[in-house]
Formats: sequence, structure tokens, C-alpha cells
Amino acid sequence: MTDPAAQTPRRRRAVAGRCREITEARWFAALVFCLILANAAVLGVETYSGLAERWHLALRTVEYSFLAAFTVEILLRAGAHAERPAAFFRDPWNLFDLTVVLFAFLPFLRENGTVLRLLRLARVLRAARFLPQLRVVLVAVGRSLPGTVSFLLVGGLLLYLYAMVGWICFSDSDPEHFGSLGRAILTLFLLMTLDGLGDAVRAGLEISRWSILYYASYVLFASFVLVNVLIGVVITSLDEARSMEESAESPEPARPAPADAPLPTADAIVLRERVAAARRALDDLERALAAAPVEHTATPLAPASRTRTD
Repeated sequence: MTDPAAQTPRRRRAVAGRCREITEARWFAALVFCLILANAAVLGVETYSGLAERWHLALRTVEYSFLAAFTVEILLRAGAHAERPAAFFRDPWNLFDLTVVLFAFLPFLRENGTVLRLLRLARVLRAARFLPQLRVVLVAVGRSLPGTVSFLLVGGLLLYLYAMVGWICFSDSDPEHFGSLGRAILTLFLLMTLDGLGDAVRAGLEISRWSILYYASYVLFASFVLVNVLIGVVITSLDEARSMEESAESPEPARPAPADAPLPTADAIVLRERVAAARRALDDLERALAAAPVEHTATPLAPASRTRTD
């Protein structure tokens, strides 16, 4: 009689192994990548109103086919982690894929055409799973967010200070650009990209020659210093993301055996296999005894042996 509790891990291992063979195959990755590109092409076709109205039923059928294919894909990826389901949720890409697929089945999201289009557009980002360079860039962007927040705080403070100075100095002479704090911030934000810098400097020189110090110092701090700091943060994060990707792809090197350790012989290998088989048999026997009902039987006492004395 086989123990159902002992068969469950075996079934999970069999399911996980079969699903892992499929998901790790190169044809599977190529097929999913082609489906993602086809989904992006269909989204582009739907932007043309004439084609969308003429092929409405066909486009809807294709969309349902894509949804079914992506659902089967995420089920296969989840089945590959049947032995350890928690490992599936530790991968951020698995969580992203699962969220994109599950949200497409929610009724209140499917009724909103704008949200549904955004969810379908999010499927295109799944191509990063199959493009290592794009995956490195996305990871680098995520790791650079803390440094970017600091950059935004410093940049916002710099914009506020120069906007207040510009409003104090140029609000009466140039109300179109410095008439209020909001206009001054918008003007300086555009100047951060060096857009219209020549016109702004000429307009400032007509007001005062000292305005050249205002614009020169702002361009120096905003366009050169802050932008270079942001580029440095992104490049550092990119190097860290590339190192993480390389360490994840490269297998862990095997630890060398000690110099004085004896080499395993054929008899030692066979003996270890027998010991492992005996341990598995003992584990199965313990589970079977734990699941079997306990029967108490009375055993007769053996008569005491008579000793012969001389």
C-alpha cells in the first residue's frame, strides 16, 4: 500500500521537472518573445480607426488568443516552481508577469478601455526578460531611484532660489518670463536644457549687464553640475546592475577538495548510494507507520525458566 503523502512530493518534482524543461527551452523563449512583438504590432494597428473598425472582431479574437497564450506561459513558469512555490514570488519578473496577466481578467478593469490598453502595453515591457541588455538598463534605473530623488531635491531647491532671484530682479522688466514664481520656475526649467538660452541672455542684457552673472551661474550649476551628477549616479547604478546580472548568470564555482582528502573509489560511491537508498526507505517506512492505525495486542508473557540447582 503506497502512502499518498509520499507520492505528493514525487508528483510535484515530476510536474516541476516537466515544466522546467519547457520554460528553459530556447524555442519557448523565442515563441514568447515573438508573441510579445506580435502583441505590440496589434496595439499599433488599433491606433488606426479605419482598420480598427473594419477588423474589430478579428482584433478582439487575436487579443483573447494573446491573453490565453500569456496565461499558459505564466502557469508553466509557476509549475516550474512546484517544489518551492515561494521561489516563484521572489523573482520580480514573475511578479510583474503575474500582475499583468491577472489584471486583464478583472471585470472592472476590462470595462475601462484606457486602463486595458495600458495593461496590454505593459506586456511589451516583458520583452526585457528575454533581452539581457534591456534588463540591465531597467535594473539600473530602479537602483538609481534613491540617488535620483536626492538629485530632484537639490534641483528643486536650486530652481526655487534662482526663480525667486529672477522674480525680484526681472519681474517688472520681463513679466512674460518672470512675472510670477511659477513662470520663473518654468523659464528656468527650460533653460536647464539650454533651450532658448540665447534669447534669454539677450533679453537680460537689455535690462542690465549684470544679468549675465545670473544666467551664467545658473547654467553652470543647473546644466553642468547637476546633470553630470545625475549621469554619474545612473552610470554607477548601471555598473552595479551589470555586475549583478553577470553574477546571476555565472554558476557558483565548485569548492576545491582538501589536498589531504582521499579520492572516492568505486566501492565508496556504491556504498554511499546504498546508504542514501536505505535512508529513503527508512523515511518511507516512518511515514507509513505514522499514517497506519495503531493496534494494541496482548502478548503472553514467556514462562520463567527454571534454574537447576545442584
